[in-house]
Amino acid sequence: MNMHRLLSALLRLLVLIPGTISCYLPAKGRMRFSPSKTAASCAAVLLPCSAVIALLYALFPIDLNQMLFPFLALSFFLYRRTMNLDLPRSLAVYAGVCAIETFPAQFACAFDAFLHPASGAADLSPEAALFQLILSLLLPAAFARPAARHFTWMVERLEFPKIWYSTIALSAVSLIMNVIAIPKSYATLHTGRMYWIFPVAEAGALTVTTGFYVLFYRGSALILEQAELKERSRLLEMQSRQYLSLLEHVRQTAKLRHDFRHSLRLLASLAEQGDTDSIRAHIAEYETLSERHAIADYCRNAALNALFSYYHEIAAAARIQTDWSIELPEPLPFAEPDITGLFGNLLENAIAGCLTLPEGSRYFCLTAQVRHGKMLYIVSTNSFDGKIRKGKNGYLTTKDNGHGIGLSAIAAAAQKYGGSAKASNSDTEFFVDVILKIQDRAQN
Repeated sequence: MNMHRLLSALLRLLVLIPGTISCYLPAKGRMRFSPSKTAASCAAVLLPCSAVIALLYALFPIDLNQMLFPFLALSFFLYRRTMNLDLPRSLAVYAGVCAIETFPAQFACAFDAFLHPASGAADLSPEAALFQLILSLLLPAAFARPAARHFTWMVERLEFPKIWYSTIALSAVSLIMNVIAIPKSYATLHTGRMYWIFPVAEAGALTVTTGFYVLFYRGSALILEQAELKERSRLLEMQSRQYLSLLEHVRQTAKLRHDFRHSLRLLASLAEQGDTDSIRAHIAEYETLSERHAIADYCRNAALNALFSYYHEIAAAARIQTDWSIELPEPLPFAEPDITGLFGNLLENAIAGCLTLPEGSRYFCLTAQVRHGKMLYIVSTNSFDGKIRKGKNGYLTTKDNGHGIGLSAIAAAAQKYGGSAKASNSDTEFFVDVILKIQDRAQN
């Protein structure tokens, strides 16, 4: 057995440790298990596989770089199994880390070419492999703070798959270019000024790639800011409509109070005449007039009350039968943008589902109830035409059915407050069950 090759392979495969840590840093809040359990699971899979690959490399004349690709596929499968993260985000994070981790390999080749000019990257020396490992450890150390502070925020809040897939494309290009650039023979690096051009070019490529991720973060922050401003504008519009409705209600009730004394005189006159039928008719007309101008009061929070009123008007206009029972904790223990976003997506999806059916078959039941003072249970049931699309990560949106839009946002909000969200359906009904843990605002 070639101990030289075995040591080199083991050192190169140890690069997976900082690489794995780098994958979990931006999405640490989405881990399925505790950090210790996740580390144990990764070690139980990756360490034996690394030992087998290193042993094969020491026994047979094979290229270690070619064996790394199936190994990376295995590690990505393990990453997905240990994370509560959809495919676009998990793949984007993993591809980005792989792209960055290829640069230490390139610098290690340049270092190895200096030590062993007659060799090649296929037979990387232990010294160069150790150099690569050190660089790979320095990269997570350098990016740990911004990854934990900024990219975690982006992973948690950016819900646009197309944007994540665009980053995967650039990471793939960077990864492929670095794999192609690996010199099979170091003699090519000793041709002319190539030995100096190669590391400088790689340093430039690393700077450009890092700059792209920084720009991606800034662009994502702007997109999220615009989305939040749009949502706030929408809520303000709803509150404005609610305010106008309240003004109209005040005007109508003032008119009713003014006319009430005339009604009393009329009722007294009818009573003297013994005309009970006219009395009943007048009272019924008065009750109908009062109900017509009544303002629904779903909760004490102005933004949520406006939201419920807005969507109830839409449901009424679409002739959707509604049965809503809203009970929310006071004071509201959730951040207003989170809870309004959750209910907004829930209401919008349900109404969109009802609209796939003809009038007369549309109904939407919504219940929000506090239980044991610790949990808020939200149950939504609506009729729909039964047409769905499902992917590996749950429901997908369709042209005819709005379900799928915002379901991931609902799940993210539920997870933020230590709860859960589950969507299901029958042939005629769509169900969403949400549980939120009631906490002090100081803990959020």
